[in-house]
Amino acid sequence: MVTSAKTSKPNLFDLFFLQQGEEGVQSFCTQAEIVVHTLARVFKEVDQPFEGLTVEEIKQQLRPVMDIHEEAQSLYEVMKEIEGPILKNSLHVSHERSMAHLHCPPVLPGVLAELMIGALNQSMDSWDQSPSATYVEEELIRYWTQLVQFPEGSDGVFTSGGTQSNYMGLLLARDAYCLTQWNHHVPTNGLPEDFRKMRVLCSEEAHFSVKKSISQLGLGEQAVIPVPVDEKHRMDFKEVCRIVEQLEGEGLFPFAVVATCGTTDFGSIDPLPNLADFCKKKGLWLHVDAAYGGGLLLSNEHRDKLEGLEHADSMTLDFHKWLFQPISCGVFLLQDRKHLGLLSHHADYLNPLEDEEDGILNLVNKSVQTTRRFDALKVLLTLKTMGTGLLGSMIDRTVEVAQYAAHELERRGCFHVENASPELSTVVFQYRPAGHHPAGELNRNIQQKLFREGRAVLAKTSVDGETYLKFTLLNPRTSEGDVSRVIDEIENTAYEQIKGGTPH
Repeated sequence: MVTSAKTSKPNLFDLFFLQQGEEGVQSFCTQAEIVVHTLARVFKEVDQPFEGLTVEEIKQQLRPVMDIHEEAQSLYEVMKEIEGPILKNSLHVSHERSMAHLHCPPVLPGVLAELMIGALNQSMDSWDQSPSATYVEEELIRYWTQLVQFPEGSDGVFTSGGTQSNYMGLLLARDAYCLTQWNHHVPTNGLPEDFRKMRVLCSEEAHFSVKKSISQLGLGEQAVIPVPVDEKHRMDFKEVCRIVEQLEGEGLFPFAVVATCGTTDFGSIDPLPNLADFCKKKGLWLHVDAAYGGGLLLSNEHRDKLEGLEHADSMTLDFHKWLFQPISCGVFLLQDRKHLGLLSHHADYLNPLEDEEDGILNLVNKSVQTTRRFDALKVLLTLKTMGTGLLGSMIDRTVEVAQYAAHELERRGCFHVENASPELSTVVFQYRPAGHHPAGELNRNIQQKLFREGRAVLAKTSVDGETYLKFTLLNPRTSEGDVSRVIDEIENTAYEQIKGGTPH
């Protein structure tokens, strides 16, 4: 047999794989050192959350980096090449003045676990591709269901995040309802004849993924009924009761309520105990989107805000928000594992029926994904090396700083704070100048200018059609002083916009 010269270089191949041979291990150590030193240099030099470049400037710097050839470059050369255009020009989420989105600074155990996850490269669909990882995930799911106080017989699976978890909750809610109401098995027979009459209720401030999921599930966005919120931006429970009664009177089929435990803008928590009681009486599936607020499960001071969560039929929890994990990392938790049977499909090469008979766990039976990463490892490493007490203190610290931010904004007198008593760690506010300068346009300009110059990264949102600013505080290292400095920057920028000068 003749072997091509191009494919007969085992020593060269060994340099690019982490394997049992000395060459691969040594190559890994050498290259990892180059990457670590480059990252360390970048982070040491970071003095603001963003470099402040325009879209065109970023694209221009990237063009030579994206020039790819048949000939290889050394890793050292490539790291030097990408250090500025990619690494330095990234959003530095660990900076104290990065406070725009539910986008956390990752803790070091999670970052280091990512290295192990990549090196091990386990695939979480079948046991024979993830022998130990399968049971790490199973035990962590058990840990979190117990923390929520779900009963025996609960279950769950790691997901890419809130959008996927919300999709799974609504998928199971739809299929369980069709099976109970009409003895109709959707996975086999498709949607029932009356599917156009099915309805889901959620807060008018629920995450967009609720409507997106219902659309993808074939029910159409018209199936989502938005429920008005109260003055604290929580779903109005009386309206839920009224709307369900009205829908039933019209011959429609409400089958699920999606409660939010920590809305994206206001961090509001819907009335979970009332909703749980109501859904149980009416036979409605209660899915709780706790992607954000579920972090309070580890809180030392605010855990009581989650009362009622234990009665959810299913829930969403994101670790890449308030457990400070690298993206992506979330879980979907389920009160009664029997519903997971609605997801199960068997392939002889992957999860044959004989495996179940032999007691072998193939996690593909619980997921809408097939290939999945071993994300449970970073959660395990974080919990074990940091402890739940410290993590809870970090979460509580962000709530404390959010409360300070709301108080300080009100104290200054030129701001309207929409949620003056933050329930979690977001603060929505608007700079309101004296006179008749359009406040919405001014606030939009403030946010854009601060971002362009890299002085602070804030979010903007809309309240009653007006542009507001938002602090999303997920960094426990962000202090009251950092918040005050950003408020100063907002005031100075507003003054420049209005007067064309600076007050200092």
